[in-house]
Amino acid sequence: MQKQRRLCPWLLVLSLLAASGSIALPAQEVFVDGTRKVGVDFTHQNGMTGQFYLPEIMGPGVALFDYDNDGDLDLFLVQGGPLGPKAESAPQVTHKLYRNDPRKGPDGRMEAHFTDVTAESGITHAGYAMGVAVGDYDNDGWPDLLVTGLDGVHLWRNNGLNAAGKVTFTETTAKAGLVDPAWSVSAAFFDYDRDGWLDLYVGNYLKFSFASAKPCRTPAGAADWCGPVPADAQPSRLFHNRGDGTFEDVTVKSGVAAEFGPALGVITADFDGDGWIDFYVANDATQNQLWHNLHNGTFRNDGLIAGAAVNADGKAQASMGIDAGDYDGDGDEDLVMDNLTGEGDTLYKNDGTGMFEDVTLASGVFRPSLPYTGFGAAWLDYDNDGWLDLFTVNGAVRSIEEQAHADSPLPLRQGKQLFHNLGNGKFADVTAASGAVFARPEISRGAAFGDIDNDGDTDVVVVNNNGAAVVLVNQVGDRNPWLGLRLVAGKPGRDAFGARVGIVRAGMPTLWRRARADGSYASANDPRVLVGLGKAGNPAVSKVIVKWPGGKVEEFKPPSINAYTTLREGTGTVVP
Repeated sequence: MQKQRRLCPWLLVLSLLAASGSIALPAQEVFVDGTRKVGVDFTHQNGMTGQFYLPEIMGPGVALFDYDNDGDLDLFLVQGGPLGPKAESAPQVTHKLYRNDPRKGPDGRMEAHFTDVTAESGITHAGYAMGVAVGDYDNDGWPDLLVTGLDGVHLWRNNGLNAAGKVTFTETTAKAGLVDPAWSVSAAFFDYDRDGWLDLYVGNYLKFSFASAKPCRTPAGAADWCGPVPADAQPSRLFHNRGDGTFEDVTVKSGVAAEFGPALGVITADFDGDGWIDFYVANDATQNQLWHNLHNGTFRNDGLIAGAAVNADGKAQASMGIDAGDYDGDGDEDLVMDNLTGEGDTLYKNDGTGMFEDVTLASGVFRPSLPYTGFGAAWLDYDNDGWLDLFTVNGAVRSIEEQAHADSPLPLRQGKQLFHNLGNGKFADVTAASGAVFARPEISRGAAFGDIDNDGDTDVVVVNNNGAAVVLVNQVGDRNPWLGLRLVAGKPGRDAFGARVGIVRAGMPTLWRRARADGSYASANDPRVLVGLGKAGNPAVSKVIVKWPGGKVEEFKPPSINAYTTLREGTGTVVP
């Protein structure tokens, strides 16, 4: 995408921030809407019937992944469809798969451009979908898709490149043993037992039927969507990968069945630094769960004792979008999640042992986020200064009176937010200074984060409920040096979800990042690690350390700066 040199229209806000000495001025908008230019044309349909069914306002998700292994990110967009007792007889709509076919821009740089390849891919619409997860579950080197929805999950196996030069998918849900009719939203692939095969967590939401749907009202007495009833929560599922293309449901014997809530978000990471991947579940209006890996195939929910189940006031929140990352540069995985209007975003700081402190108020993200209901969220270093910033997309779930009075058919529109990391544990709300796209109200749900044009900065694809998908192209991140890494485990090689990479520089703290696809809300992110190195005058990278999910630690020589490099497990120097 060509970098546009547009002056920022919010100079007053920038001047105030600059006067405080807290942030450097961006000379232009940080993100611009590049949807039409990159060739994406997708509109989500929520099937609303006027009956205010809860599922119609909960989706959709989106995935950024390299389905054809050509080195750039492709795009999968999740569709809803007709909803209600007569949905089967209504015209069906479909998901969309876009292949990234980069083109040279006017300035000679390569720009992302997407081609609709849905028809040739073999992916057809099945049921009323919600979200998507990505992972190479059969270790053949080709990333597969899991689509969640109102009628359960659908697993699409990537068949790889065929004789005609095309990559196709085949649904293998029943064959893989993943038949579960529960309403699922977010899911994550991760290797919890370190056997080299990706296992699967599926977050299930609520029991729902059209016949028993209850009517709800706004304060003014108008019909409205109901909130969740925690008693209607359905148990989520943990599946163990047998290594033969099938999964075993280990929900009960793993201990995960002991506690559950209406799951909307999930993130996997080694939170306590013991070398085994744990996972955290964001529940709607119910205590969140931190499932500690006990190294023997079982888990224990330490959310409450670890300080990450409820906020500092002891209240459970309506958590939706979620992410983990080292925002304070101390080498461990911190948590952030967005919540319902009036609750604000919540930030849990990790002390390195898997114990958390709610530092929301001190961080500066609480008050600015109070008016919003957040869904898609991520830690990302949008300006590549070496510190993880926070990006959230928002959209209400209860009618906004002003919009309802204006006869809006879906009065749930809200803007997006961007928080700049000041490097001292605090964040500045730079939303108003970051682009016109932030002021445009939409009903945003899923958001996928990744470098779609391989220029070294993080772009964002946002999907809107009953609206058009939006591609936000980063305009500023590649001004600072950066390092891009794809971490590959096994043969022929799959993305090593859960691997932690340390970028070592002389006299400076090591920058730690994690390879992942999960997080955000019902979406899948770029599995590559993108590390901003700050200003060009900073010390050069001396080495790279990789802590692989299987437990091995290796050192690698410094890769090329301002380029993507693949690091394969077993090719570095083993660290005892």
